[in-house]
Amino acid sequence: MHKVTPYLELDEEAKQLIDHANNTTITLTVSESAVLHRLILAISSVCTKEELLAAGWPDRVVAATSLTQCVSTLRKKLEPYPEVMLRTIAGRGYQLNVSARSHIKMLAVNDAESMRAAIVDVSLLVKISGIVIAILICLSLWYFSDYHGVIKAKNSWDADKKIELNIGGTKQDVQLIHKEDVSHLHASMWQKHLAPESNHLTDINQFKGFAVTDGNYYSMAVCPEASGYGCSGKGLINITAIDLTPAGLNMQNFTELSHKMEQRIRYNRVIIPHDEPGTSGFIEHHYHADVYFPVQGNMLVRSDISLSLIYDGENSGKFYSAACVTDEECKTTPIKYKIKGDFKQYREQMNDLDVDVFHVKVSQKELVKPDQVSSSAMHFYREIRKHEIIDSDLYFYRIYKDADTAVWVVPILGNLVAWYEYDKVKL
Repeated sequence: MHKVTPYLELDEEAKQLIDHANNTTITLTVSESAVLHRLILAISSVCTKEELLAAGWPDRVVAATSLTQCVSTLRKKLEPYPEVMLRTIAGRGYQLNVSARSHIKMLAVNDAESMRAAIVDVSLLVKISGIVIAILICLSLWYFSDYHGVIKAKNSWDADKKIELNIGGTKQDVQLIHKEDVSHLHASMWQKHLAPESNHLTDINQFKGFAVTDGNYYSMAVCPEASGYGCSGKGLINITAIDLTPAGLNMQNFTELSHKMEQRIRYNRVIIPHDEPGTSGFIEHHYHADVYFPVQGNMLVRSDISLSLIYDGENSGKFYSAACVTDEECKTTPIKYKIKGDFKQYREQMNDLDVDVFHVKVSQKELVKPDQVSSSAMHFYREIRKHEIIDSDLYFYRIYKDADTAVWVVPILGNLVAWYEYDKVKL
């Protein structure tokens, strides 16, 4: 038996073509069988007329027209199989070709050996093309997936350095997180905004901190009462510089002023009773921080920021965020900005720093426009207005967490870091 295709064989002894797909046979003459056998042995190669005459009529001398007639008859008998082509090569001879279409009929064949042969016989080009297409499909799915966006956003940050900060006269190395294309990373970019002559606080003996910059804002988050067990959540200091000009923040006055501002206006802070039972089975994880923006010659601006997570799956749920901007003399009617959406949480690393990345698909935004905006707060109104227009996908990074507090890098009012008080309530 000699295979022409995975389902078509030449039985040279019986002088027949056997079609396994249709369970039929085609009778051949002795010469037709011999000529076809010679062509099969040299499939895809050219057989000369002399070679075919010798194969079809051994030990006989016949006219060339005998071969012409034989080939013509073979073509008619092979007509049901358009994938089998018997070609005339002018001036040279004849060539038998079998196209890849023959493998389609393989599915109808019950002969396991023929099926295996057909699979093996698929051209290398077809196999490679299939592999390449599969790889391209996988890459396309990856590129347009949510997780690719998470990795791309996370990889735009580096956490490969530490800088020394002086807070209240106490010096400490803090973790620096920065956009990878930012070059101005010296500690002075943060330190210069604290007036050195007033940077003396007797109640700070040690602290833990983080510094963040996206190249536009330089922010720091400090817990003065940090220990090996975590942060107490008392006296948290969150300062973000929006201007490269030294702000000259008087730290002694700042401590008193920030306390007054927080006591006077509380929009997003929620006092949660711990003994209230819930009925729905859901838990709201609530984070709150006060962030201050000192600018030389301007009133101190404060943003009261809250984040809330309600899980409806292991790593997904509802996300709520609210920010309220005021100045120290309340000349600005509070600028309130709220977002709501669905989040997915991913555990990743920035260099050696473990990070929880929250990808938030924003579904609802609300900006309460102020009646009056002071010059000190105008910058923040513009930033919030831009967020309201363009925000659809946001990435929040939780870079530290203990039982009572957490540190977040948030894309609100720029990219800033803040140390948040943490609480939860059963809903």
